[in-house]
Amino acid sequence: MERQPEEMTNTQLGIRRAAEMAAVFMIGDGLLGMLQPRRHVDLWRSDVAAVDVLVKPFDGKAERRRVYGLLQLGAGIALASRLKR
Repeated sequence: MERQPEEMTNTQLGIRRAAEMAAVFMIGDGLLGMLQPRRHVDLWRSDVAAVDVLVKPFDGKAERRRVYGLLQLGAGIALASRLKR
C-alpha cells in the first residue's frame, strides 16, 4: 500500500519555502563567489560595520572566497536535497 503524503500546514509550507529560498541564495552566492570572487567581494563592501565584517576576511583573498563559495554551494545543495514534499 502506497503511503499518502500528509497535508502541510501553512506554517510548515512557509518554513519549507524559506529553506528553499535560503538554499537558492547559498547556491547562487557560492557560485558567484567561486567564479568572480573579487567582483563579488567588492560589491558587498560597505560602510555598515555589520555588513563589512562579513566580507573583510575575503578582502584581497580570492582563493579564500572561492573555497568559501564551494562550501556555500555544497551546503545549499545539501539543504535543497533534504527538502522533501
